[in-house]
Amino acid sequence: MDRSARGRLLAVAAVAGAVGAAGGGLGYAARELLHRQAEAARRVIGKPLGEEAPHADRVWKPSYGNPVDLLLLGDSIAAGLGADIRKETLGGRLSKALATTLHRSVRLRTGAVVGSESSMLAGQIDALPADYAADVAVVVVGGNDVTHRVPVADSVKHLEEAIARLRERGTAVVVGTCPDLGALRPVPQPLRALGSRASRQLAAAQAAAAVRAGAHAVSLAEVVGPFFITNPDEMFSLDRFHPSALGYKRTAKAMLPSVLAALGEHDDLPFGHLPPVVS
Repeated sequence: MDRSARGRLLAVAAVAGAVGAAGGGLGYAARELLHRQAEAARRVIGKPLGEEAPHADRVWKPSYGNPVDLLLLGDSIAAGLGADIRKETLGGRLSKALATTLHRSVRLRTGAVVGSESSMLAGQIDALPADYAADVAVVVVGGNDVTHRVPVADSVKHLEEAIARLRERGTAVVVGTCPDLGALRPVPQPLRALGSRASRQLAAAQAAAAVRAGAHAVSLAEVVGPFFITNPDEMFSLDRFHPSALGYKRTAKAMLPSVLAALGEHDDLPFGHLPPVVS
């Protein structure tokens, strides 16, 4: 995706999917209002950050030894876009937290690609070496599905297939569900409310599908979303769309209990964390 296309994406984040879902019931005046608001949001959001997140793949805390293999799949959040340096990405934050908690080194591999939808998880898995099996994979995806009006059933199907393929490799899976796009303050009302509803619907479906498929699910809207709503200047990066260094720090901290649980190192899961369904 080029910068102009991504600029359009940022402008309609939380909008396109909701408008697509609700468009049939909206009158001409209401649709025109939403389109005018999208144009206003486009002007306010500003210049994108580019298409490349900092490269964070390495062995973290190598002196600890006995490495844990951590895999990051999904979209720009999983990739760490918005962070300035590698230790501030989601993968870097999780790697440091895991290493410190387990006193083991962490070997990070990032397969996430900026702009990805759930349908692109298959390609990310295809790109992994045939003999590669991470101990745990963290998947964060969904925002682009909403903005591109992908039907929820299709998004969930791709996620379930990705979970199944990862588990076949012997990899435990943690899914961070779609963030609440209603936290995007540059998007005006009622546009923001529609985006919030669409993203929360997808997140609920993702969580239900993930635990059925044997993965852990973390509701990002519940465990970290309130920080983005109450402290947007600190939690968002300069584009006011992707997390900042602090935003990724909070997100990694919020996801850590389920990552530890997936590794068999933690049993007590807090609010917003769902373990796999035991069949």
